[in-house]
Amino acid sequence: MIERKVTLAEIMLLAGTRVALGFGLGLLLSPRFDDDQRKSAGWALVLVGGLTTIPLLMNMIGKKGADETA
Repeated sequence: MIERKVTLAEIMLLAGTRVALGFGLGLLLSPRFDDDQRKSAGWALVLVGGLTTIPLLMNMIGKKGADETA
């Protein structure tokens, strides 16, 4: 099993991007807001959440673990 060391800051950044993605999806699916406002905010949050998650995950996957050699 491959182990990677992840800092608390990285976990918080990843969680924050996932929150933005989830909140954006929630706005897109919610019938409580005006359609134009809901769709604009929802798509913006989905795009920001999705696009910022990708580089963070790539950074975490690319880290070498304690048992891997350089």
